[in-house]
Amino acid sequence: MTVTEAIRARRSIRRYKDGEISDEHLKLILEAAMCCPSARNMRPYEFKVVKSAEKRRELSALSANFKMLATAACTVIVCGRPDLEEGMGHEFWQQDCSAATENILLQATELGYGSCWCGTYPVPERMAGVKRVLGITDENCVPFSLIALGIADEAPAARGFYDESRVKYY
Repeated sequence: MTVTEAIRARRSIRRYKDGEISDEHLKLILEAAMCCPSARNMRPYEFKVVKSAEKRRELSALSANFKMLATAACTVIVCGRPDLEEGMGHEFWQQDCSAATENILLQATELGYGSCWCGTYPVPERMAGVKRVLGITDENCVPFSLIALGIADEAPAARGFYDESRVKYY
């Protein structure tokens, strides 16, 4: 699958079949995340991989938008680390975490898995809930996104499309 094909094949999957993601594939997915562009190469992120069914159920209860986490094979949590940018005069960790999240989605698609980006940052109760469920006490760790990964049990139609009216050339 080419990048062009992966971009166009990617869907937000909310129903999953039983099955696991191999450690080899998880490593490829996380490697793709860490290959994302990063402002000044600060790489202000870290990743939490939740395989535990019990923890995924607890995470799924944090928001109606997180329900699919309970049935996915695993959840990858992209966490921002703003402290790694201190003294730089800017905060680009959100953009870097977004790029990492998108790379996870595209790599999962290329490997044949379904995925769904669940927005966490900047909703305080979602961020606090994730930290509580996982026992994260580090104040420098900011749960940015939760990503459900697994074997898709649905094939939704594409919702993204090219819209010429949103493009201006100068």
